[in-house]
Amino acid sequence: MSGLTLVSPPHSTSSLRSFSNNTVFQSLSHTISFSHLPGNKVVRKRWIVVWSKLSGYEEAMRIRKLREAQSRVKIKKRAPLRPGSISPPLPVPDHIPRPSYVGTTQSPELFNQCQVHDSEGISGMRAACQLAARALELAGTLVRPSVTTKEIDTAVHSMIIEAGAYPSQLGFCGFPKSICTSVNECVCNGIPDSRQLQNGDIITVDVAVFLNGYHGTASKTFICGQVNELVQRLVQVTEGCLERGISACKDGALYRRIGKRISEYAEKYDFSLVERFVGHGIGSILHSEPLILHHRNDNSGRMVEGQTFTIGPILTMGSSECVTWDDGWTIVTSDGSRAVKFEHTVLITKTGVEVLTKL
Repeated sequence: MSGLTLVSPPHSTSSLRSFSNNTVFQSLSHTISFSHLPGNKVVRKRWIVVWSKLSGYEEAMRIRKLREAQSRVKIKKRAPLRPGSISPPLPVPDHIPRPSYVGTTQSPELFNQCQVHDSEGISGMRAACQLAARALELAGTLVRPSVTTKEIDTAVHSMIIEAGAYPSQLGFCGFPKSICTSVNECVCNGIPDSRQLQNGDIITVDVAVFLNGYHGTASKTFICGQVNELVQRLVQVTEGCLERGISACKDGALYRRIGKRISEYAEKYDFSLVERFVGHGIGSILHSEPLILHHRNDNSGRMVEGQTFTIGPILTMGSSECVTWDDGWTIVTSDGSRAVKFEHTVLITKTGVEVLTKL
């Protein structure tokens, strides 16, 4: 729930449209025709650009060949994710302030304004986001075979309330746990339960806290035990997508630059970008404008100094289509392919961006 979902379904996109054979060969031909001219600095500059494009194309082809090779090797098929038993919500001491939505199962309306902070608000956001980052770090230290997602939830819950904060996800629209734990093909909103993590699993942990009137949130995918090279690359590329999305941020920049940079990087490695889930404004209210699209879009809005929002791209190995379990929360890929998510809360500054959930 640290991310929002769009009503319209995701659309499949070509993963290599920016790196087609035609593009590469045209660029090479153009460069070769001038490569014999001595002392031409412009040509050397062009060669660097072409080399970057060609490397991305070759890397996508390498990943594709790796997939094909693995499909030919007879390996034990990974069992699909199945729900475990869910225990009752953990208690929160009465003296800890709750967000206004706690106690109702109805979804609060999206706040239709961007949340822009003064110096006091920025200090509050920094404190909440740093707590969320530390709680996420704690969750990562617990990821290992045989540990249940319920145990991770319990440990993070205890840390948050000991800090005098409320776990923002607990009670949001009736969500029964304090964090989200999304394993393997689970795209997001996985409910911590009795299932034990297995060697070779991946797990995305979403943490959100409400501290002194401000929300902070972050997500990260952790590897449990050992996974193959393709899964490792999916994790690395998704984190790279987040970094490139963040690099597009500064006062006055267009929001759509985020989606453009994320899409370009995901396409380079032939992974699918889930368009259904978006980043969002965050502050004293958990979800607000602006909605941050992680794919190419024509959003004309611009970032403003002092505002805070989340960026959280989700990539999969296969289809970007998703289905929802009967619990109404757990969302998985339609083809059972692995999904990875990374998310930060950022603050727009006059000269760039501050990643508030970075330790």
